[in-house]
Amino acid sequence: MRHFGHLADDVRGRLFLEQPRPFTAQSEPAVLATALGGTLYSPATRPALAADIRKQAGRGVVSMVLCLEDAIADHEVDAGERNLVEQLGDLVNDFTDCTQDHPLLFIRVRAASQIVDLARRLGPAAALLSGFVLPKFTAESGGAYLAALAAAEAATGRRLFAMPVLESPELAHLETRREQLFGIAALLAEHRDRILAVRLGVTDLCSAYGLRRSPDLTAYDVALVAAVIGDVVNVLGRADGTGYTVTGPVWEYFPVQERMFKPQLRRTPFAEAAGTAVASGEEVRRRIIEHDLDGLIREVELDRANGLLGKTCIHPSHVPAVHALSVVTHEEYCDARDILRQEQDGGGVLRSAYTNKMNEARPHRAWAEQVLRRAWVFGVAREDVSFAELLSACLCG
Repeated sequence: MRHFGHLADDVRGRLFLEQPRPFTAQSEPAVLATALGGTLYSPATRPALAADIRKQAGRGVVSMVLCLEDAIADHEVDAGERNLVEQLGDLVNDFTDCTQDHPLLFIRVRAASQIVDLARRLGPAAALLSGFVLPKFTAESGGAYLAALAAAEAATGRRLFAMPVLESPELAHLETRREQLFGIAALLAEHRDRILAVRLGVTDLCSAYGLRRSPDLTAYDVALVAAVIGDVVNVLGRADGTGYTVTGPVWEYFPVQERMFKPQLRRTPFAEAAGTAVASGEEVRRRIIEHDLDGLIREVELDRANGLLGKTCIHPSHVPAVHALSVVTHEEYCDARDILRQEQDGGGVLRSAYTNKMNEARPHRAWAEQVLRRAWVFGVAREDVSFAELLSACLCG
């Protein structure tokens, strides 16, 4: 697998100064956590689930969650489990080497007992799994999930990762949030090697207060949600070696035929694309409107600014925007390399290569290391290539 691997070689050559690197399900956890990108959720009840996975892999999706929890009704759980086992059994026959050609696959369960049961029922198809998503994870409920994951690892003889979802009322409520976060941090530290990323369940957090953000607002415009995100990153997203990758919350809105109000579009994603070989600015603008991506783009930028990487996606049209925004810009790349070089030389401050900012070696070192990890996975855009061109290539490719 590699990001943008579905694009033609000449298109990638035109877009990237440094190409995205290949990775497999057996790559280092830090690589996989960075590589998750836009993680596409799909109900486990879908009759054509195996075909959907094949199709999305061909469109550039590199991580998927097959959901047995909130995406399906309570009475559909047994049918969803049967369908999941059957569909993955069909899918595994397509792959002689289960480390390639299919997305990183995770199952979102409802209860810890499902983890061992599904690993057993999947048989050889368990080789397709990268792990499990653990919903409504708390300091109290999390231990059973992680013990079940360890048992599934022992039963299958393969590495399985956990992605706990922080979405419980105990995290939403101020009086219990601190205790929960430190309890979760202690629990995750005991199982560090199994924790691939921490996911945020903003829809559930909003439900604790009867809130729902509109398509013109990001999660960061909802003060209660923004406070929880900040506290989660504060405790679980530290850059001192104790933290984890924290992924961005779901964007709930997806394409419709018409919109009641004209979207408020940022100018920069499409203004720069006019006259390029990929698409005109107006074409990119039309596609962003068509796919209802303007709000998503704003939220992904705010995710990055607040220490989050990757995003939960419920519609395939969201994934290209997340991936295009994950590509390291030429300016970021120059800054990151200069900072790390200066830090090796003993620290200090230097003017950026673009002569528009101060790069201070030691305070900016952790940021620079994160940028280069992202560059390894998502690549580095050429100096004259904008986000608009990257997105256009994904939408057209």
